[in-house]
Amino acid sequence: MAAPKKTMRALQYDKYGGGAEGLKHVEVPVPSPNKGEVLLKLEAASINPIDWKIQKGMVRPFLPRKFPFIPVGDISGEVVELGSGVTNFKPGDKVISISFATGGGLAEYAVAPASLTVARPPEVSAAEGASLPTAASTALQQLKAAGPVGHQVRRGGALRDGHPWSVFAPVLADRATVVDVTPGIAAAAKSFLQKVTFAKKRLVPLVLIPKKEEMEWLVDMTRQGKLKTVVDSRYPLSRAQEAWAKSIEGTPPARSLWKWAAQSEPASACMMRNIVLVDSIGRILCVGLCGTEYSGNKKE
Repeated sequence: MAAPKKTMRALQYDKYGGGAEGLKHVEVPVPSPNKGEVLLKLEAASINPIDWKIQKGMVRPFLPRKFPFIPVGDISGEVVELGSGVTNFKPGDKVISISFATGGGLAEYAVAPASLTVARPPEVSAAEGASLPTAASTALQQLKAAGPVGHQVRRGGALRDGHPWSVFAPVLADRATVVDVTPGIAAAAKSFLQKVTFAKKRLVPLVLIPKKEEMEWLVDMTRQGKLKTVVDSRYPLSRAQEAWAKSIEGTPPARSLWKWAAQSEPASACMMRNIVLVDSIGRILCVGLCGTEYSGNKKE
């Protein structure tokens, strides 16, 4: 394994706002892994709505921790260097990881927390791997939040920003759950009121908390062909702003993904339409989208 370069190509922004035009191509030093981190040579990285929402300042003052900031937290690549205390990986390992706090995905190299890094088997491509951490983990946690499998998850029932509970309540079955993955204060208050009144129709706010064991399970499901990703389009790193803009504008549901190739133009990106979780006999259990999912039995 050759030592990483001293500098790398990347895209970063230096203030809140600006959209795609706020992303600037730069040449910066390759980061060094700290304790408990791994340095990856990136092969793929996927954009999620949270990435450009961070840029818009929707989670200030918590993220980004400082400017300038290289965005994108869902990454796939090859381990090239270990931080102190990391013993479960070695240089050359193919892995996927997630880190919204440090970002780094729009670059040739990125550091990632070993605690949220999992092995990627040969049967799972770099593109598939980078598509899993946020989209598939959100889909899985939505299933858990909604209750036992058997609820329908309908693509047309996504609870998105600006669509209140009142839009869904009239068309839900007598017992149903709507999972909101972009919850605000109103959603939290509504959920609390429904709990204390033992409501049968419930809104469940969900904030993704990545878990290594879930990521490992999702990777294994992908390896077995039980979890499938759908790639829409690809972009080189030199056109990263186009994919960023496409994600913001929305080809709902959409996800941009970079795949780094060992060529003079090292990046190609793809748009993830959705992630479909299928059981052993082919039944669709969940469809993971970029927005919030409707989970419940709609009245016919």
